[in-house]
Amino acid sequence: MSPSHAVHLDGSRFWVIHRGRTYGPFDYEWSADFCGLSMLYRGEKFGEYCSREELYADLRPFRLPLSVVNVTSIVMGCVLWGVLNGLSESEREHLVQTRLSEFGYERFRPSQS
Repeated sequence: MSPSHAVHLDGSRFWVIHRGRTYGPFDYEWSADFCGLSMLYRGEKFGEYCSREELYADLRPFRLPLSVVNVTSIVMGCVLWGVLNGLSESEREHLVQTRLSEFGYERFRPSQS
């Protein structure tokens, strides 16, 4: 039986499960000059990280549920921050769990590996 709410992490990719429906994969890719990152949903760009001062993301074209957008924002932020700051995969997962709880999305917390 699959959970009705969860985040499934797999390296840089992740999926959000909301009310039993799976959304994703969400991922990122480095720009050609390695100075920024593109954020992807199902391989389509939905945002860019250029610097701490310059970030853009818009998931509206995908018409996702608000909870999925909120959880994706938290998880993507943790993944990008972790990658840019050299965190290990397990440290990033712990950060995701902590932030989801802090923002009231405990039900989405991934299980510890």
